[in-house]
Amino acid sequence: MPPRLPFAQAAQCCRKALEVPPKQSSLVSLFAALSVQTRSASILANLSDNKGAYHKRIRRGRGASSGYGKTAGRGMKGTKARNKVNPWFQGGQTPLIFKHGQKGFVNHRAPVMAELNLDRVQAWIDAGRLDPTKTITPRELVRCGLVGIKDGIKLLARGKNEIKTPVDIVVSRASAAAILAVEAAGGKITTRYYTKAAIKNLVSGKSIHTDKPLPVGPEHVESVLQQARTSRKHFYRLPDPTSRWDIEYYRDPAHRGYLSHTLKVGESPSLYFKVPGEKPLVGKKSKKTADATEERLF
Repeated sequence: MPPRLPFAQAAQCCRKALEVPPKQSSLVSLFAALSVQTRSASILANLSDNKGAYHKRIRRGRGASSGYGKTAGRGMKGTKARNKVNPWFQGGQTPLIFKHGQKGFVNHRAPVMAELNLDRVQAWIDAGRLDPTKTITPRELVRCGLVGIKDGIKLLARGKNEIKTPVDIVVSRASAAAILAVEAAGGKITTRYYTKAAIKNLVSGKSIHTDKPLPVGPEHVESVLQQARTSRKHFYRLPDPTSRWDIEYYRDPAHRGYLSHTLKVGESPSLYFKVPGEKPLVGKKSKKTADATEERLF
């Protein structure tokens, strides 16, 4: 079936055909004009991609006559020959995770700490980006670009042999090796409780850093109120720990916690367990036990 031409093109062809030369008939010139349009219509039917623009996928393992493998290592029939089996499929039996349960869990509410190593602290001091003569708090660590604002900062001991400058640093947590390395260099380390909002207030200047907890007791109310009335600008106070784990961590002198001064002599940092006394508590022997001891020969 010849291609259909729009009405405007057909009229133009007929108009050209009417302009008949002296030696040609009108019918011959009309068909000659219409034959010109068939060329453009045949071009649309012969469009194809450029060479190399399309690569046909080779389907392997589709029979011996295909030339690309009979079964291609999949064997004959079955689910594994036709489909894919998930790695956690256990053959139809009750999955072991359902049968025996899962051990432990992922605490999605655990605080996310920004990790800081000693070699980076020393590198920043050598570059003049940290002042070791002043107390290094999370405010200075964030402002100099060492760490970002997270729920706290934990000091780790990578590069503990490189730390040579004595520093007074305050962080959220610290490893035992980092504490020994800082103190061996003549420095001091203190761990204090922070939150993400508290570090933001420190960086923006809305809070004043202190390593002392909020005084508790009716005798401190008047002094705190007087200090708040006299100050012209309002500052947000730094929070203190409320959970048992955090309180025990910052009460422990081994962690250099800022609440360790609240411990009495011989008191345990734990809120539950107590330190055993020097003398064991020995109860009085009952009369039956004493008589049985006297009657024994050996």
